[in-house]
Amino acid sequence: MKTYLLLVLKGIGMGAANVIPGVSGGTIALITGIFERLVFALKSFDLTAARLLLRGDLRGFARHIDLYFLLSVMLGVALAIVSLARLFDYLFKNYPVYIWAYFFGLVLASVWFVGKTIEHWKPSVLATFVLGTLTAVVISLLNPATENSSFAYLVVCGVVAICSMILPGLSGSFILILMGNYKLVVIDAINHLDLNILIPFGIGAGGGLLLFSHLLSWVLKSYHDETISLLTGFILGSLSILWPWQRPVFMLDAAGRAILKHGEPIVVKYTRYLPDSLSGEVWMAMALMLLGIASIWLTEKLAGGRKNMPHAG
Repeated sequence: MKTYLLLVLKGIGMGAANVIPGVSGGTIALITGIFERLVFALKSFDLTAARLLLRGDLRGFARHIDLYFLLSVMLGVALAIVSLARLFDYLFKNYPVYIWAYFFGLVLASVWFVGKTIEHWKPSVLATFVLGTLTAVVISLLNPATENSSFAYLVVCGVVAICSMILPGLSGSFILILMGNYKLVVIDAINHLDLNILIPFGIGAGGGLLLFSHLLSWVLKSYHDETISLLTGFILGSLSILWPWQRPVFMLDAAGRAILKHGEPIVVKYTRYLPDSLSGEVWMAMALMLLGIASIWLTEKLAGGRKNMPHAG
């Protein structure tokens, strides 16, 4: 019971991250030591799983897909999304610098705790680390594309969004904004249950999740250090999105007016700046950065170290 409760808590961390713009649930999965097990569990939805289910071997099916692990994590994710969405919405509206500062410290510390699991820093590992960092930085600086409702493009959006949600350092919602279809999918299609939009997006997301989990599990097995260094680079590069001192740039319609969601303008990106004085807000933000770092350290201690986590495969 203690093990599954801990998994639920880690799922809550993942769900909370997915609520935050620019933060990936995959980052939390990685720093809490369940990323690889999650990837291998998702990869287990294969022909063997289908045969076990069709034969009525529910126990074998549950064991094959690591069902209780998945249920525990997904329960935590769901609880966080339902319970924390309004809290984070309030915090971002009223204390944006403080909440960004906390998560900046959290993600900054995760670079060290994830990177230290790399066993051999050879040239290929260094190259993938640099590649991951530069990729995340470039993505954070891109301007959003225009909206596109074609079937094929929506499928691609589904694939890219779900893969971004899995990968540490990349935010699925942020990627969807860059592809120009955030409003179309997340706001319009969901609010109006537009199946012409949701079905192709769902096809891409479902197919992308299964195919990408297979690919990711293969590279983790074959090129473990290079994969972790690439993901560490993604996390480091994503820090540019989380810089506490930033001004919002809003999504605009053809007339140049801000597009609203629930009465609030939709933010597509932020322009960063340095505070011009050491005010009380700056000192508080720095304290919250340290609290974010301490949170990751405490998470590591509670998890007992990544090397002690169950490893599937």
